Amino acid sequence: MKKLLIFFLGFASLMQAQKKDISLEDIWKNGTFRADYMNSLNSMNGDFYSLLNYDNSGTSVDKYSYETLEKVETIVHSKDLKEIKYFNSYEFNNDETKLILGTNFKPIFRHSFLGTFYVYDIATKTLSLIGEDIQEPTFSPDSKKIAFAKGNNLYIKDFSRDETIFQITSNGAKNKIINGITDWVYEEEFGFVRAFEWSGDSKNLAFLRFDESKVKTFSMDMVGEEKYPSQHVFKYPKAGEDNAKVSLHMFSLETNKTAEITVGEYEYIPRINWTKDDKVLAVRTLNRHQNDLKLYFVNANTFNAQVVLNETDKAYVDINDDLTFLDDNSFIWTSEKDGYNHIYHYDKKGKLINQITQGNWEVTSYYGFNPKKKTIYYQSVENGSINRGVYSISIKGKNKKLLSNPSGTNSAAFSKNLNYFINTFSDANTPQVYTLRNAKGEVLKTIKDNAALKAKVAEYNMGTKEFSTISVNGEELNMYMIKPANFDPSKKYPLFMYQYSGPGSQQVANRWGGANDYWYQMLAQQGYIVACVDGRGTGFKGRDFKKVTYLNLGKYEVEDQIGAAKELGKLPYIDANRIGIWGWSYGGYMSTNCILKGNDVFAAAIAVAPVTTWRFYDSIYTERYMRTPEENASGYDDNSPLSYPELLKGKYLLVHGTGDDNVHVQNAYRMVEALVQANKDFEWAMYPDKNHGIYGGNTRLHLYTKMTNFIKNNL
Repeated sequence: MKKLLIFFLGFASLMQAQKKDISLEDIWKNGTFRADYMNSLNSMNGDFYSLLNYDNSGTSVDKYSYETLEKVETIVHSKDLKEIKYFNSYEFNNDETKLILGTNFKPIFRHSFLGTFYVYDIATKTLSLIGEDIQEPTFSPDSKKIAFAKGNNLYIKDFSRDETIFQITSNGAKNKIINGITDWVYEEEFGFVRAFEWSGDSKNLAFLRFDESKVKTFSMDMVGEEKYPSQHVFKYPKAGEDNAKVSLHMFSLETNKTAEITVGEYEYIPRINWTKDDKVLAVRTLNRHQNDLKLYFVNANTFNAQVVLNETDKAYVDINDDLTFLDDNSFIWTSEKDGYNHIYHYDKKGKLINQITQGNWEVTSYYGFNPKKKTIYYQSVENGSINRGVYSISIKGKNKKLLSNPSGTNSAAFSKNLNYFINTFSDANTPQVYTLRNAKGEVLKTIKDNAALKAKVAEYNMGTKEFSTISVNGEELNMYMIKPANFDPSKKYPLFMYQYSGPGSQQVANRWGGANDYWYQMLAQQGYIVACVDGRGTGFKGRDFKKVTYLNLGKYEVEDQIGAAKELGKLPYIDANRIGIWGWSYGGYMSTNCILKGNDVFAAAIAVAPVTTWRFYDSIYTERYMRTPEENASGYDDNSPLSYPELLKGKYLLVHGTGDDNVHVQNAYRMVEALVQANKDFEWAMYPDKNHGIYGGNTRLHLYTKMTNFIKNNL
């Protein structure tokens, strides 16, 4: 093992006896280690930003200056509104004379919800209802109209016509047809809900229609509090099954007609965006294997569609939101076609102008382009895959400059004109620090530094957190380790490993930890060493490292966790007979496989909300990495824990929420049945009606109490 970096949390060992121990209540009930965050920041025109703030009298939208960070004015406060007591969201129109305010939210899935929405006129201080139980209300660029969805149909409210609301689709029906809003699998895997976009001249509304008629339904019994349970029934395409038929449409406000637009052969339309040309719509399509991405330009007058960019990959092509159009309709694009994710500049016909960034490192976020300075701003891992830095570079790929701290995790929230940004920094030893910087990266002011949290943490027995690499299966894998504060190298300690391991993911990162990290510190206080290893298939180390798991999810990742455990078990201070592993979701799939395939290495495993066969998971995610079960049956079954329950030797705890619409509890039930038929002893816990996050009330406290007791009893 090659040690890279060590962070010491807490004071010297002489002081440990005077410090406090962490409790589960501190983490999951009392909020002892709650960090001070900035509320969601919305960049405004000029050098201003707005925040949604809460106080005892309600909620407000307040305007601030980037230059001084001082509040300029309160734009609206709920205490001054008769119609609503509070609001949960806000969105400006283009000239920032009006706001859409949202309240009474009702969740649908992970990102989608219904709500009651109003338009607030800043000048007249008046409120106008848009609608109740609607979705995604969005201003037209000219601010004269708002498009929104309700009951799977699209509507437009026209303020230039006495606020008339007219319906532009009428065939929407639950579990059949959805207009302008994505279905479950698009929302979860392509990461968006609103599937309609205004043209720049406000004359056309492009939207997607999802025909779910042939998609099979999934139903979950919800226990609830009534005499009889209810059923939650929704369309969920599993691997190899029928997807919704997605089609592209355009509604003209001049003719009041809708046209369907043909864009070649495809399975998915993961993004639609209007270009800088009001008459040109950019449409991205993917084949079912997701390894053939086409970017079309569609003429809004003729509906003619032309391919301007075609990107293919032997494995798959990822979808992101980096596509940005410049004033001449040339565009910025990110791609990992040279082996690492980088920024490219193409002209309006799709001809490559130049590759802007390059090197054996990844661009992780694209922030924007300043046309006056001809400068691009982005985030990357150039200073090591566990770090994130903010950079600027000319559009010609020259004059690259680091604008943030060189190590740790830095992210930027830029002003709309890109003159300023708020940098969020943390590392393993420093909670979030928010600083105002100019476009040169110069620190103008510290906004929040979480000094109180840092002082609070110093009162507790915190162990050493070490970043290093470990040589496993021919690769140098990133790893961190947390040892007890009173670590004695002459003693033997049980080892508890955590991982997630999903494609492109990362758990070993130089940043301030969340609730789980405090749990690991608590376990370290109780005499455990905690380690995390990012194996093959995880992200930010290049295309080949990430995509090596293609067609074989769970093979190389499991080999790496088993290999890492064997290597760590050779250390003189680790008891090789007391090694455990845990994970959630993909990590639960991994820990289940590890306790089976690595039954000579792992003494115990915890799996929370695990996939147990990819045959049960959704089409887009699973087929991206595995193709269909018909094409790759061995890939699905050879690495499914359902195929070899008889291998269980150690102690196993299986946990799931029965209301999980993402990784269905069906996965856990089938694992239970397989273990029962193999006559294997194990523990399991079901949380009624809880979704994939398994939270609410005392749920997390109960779950982590159960897991902690399991670890104490079995490691």
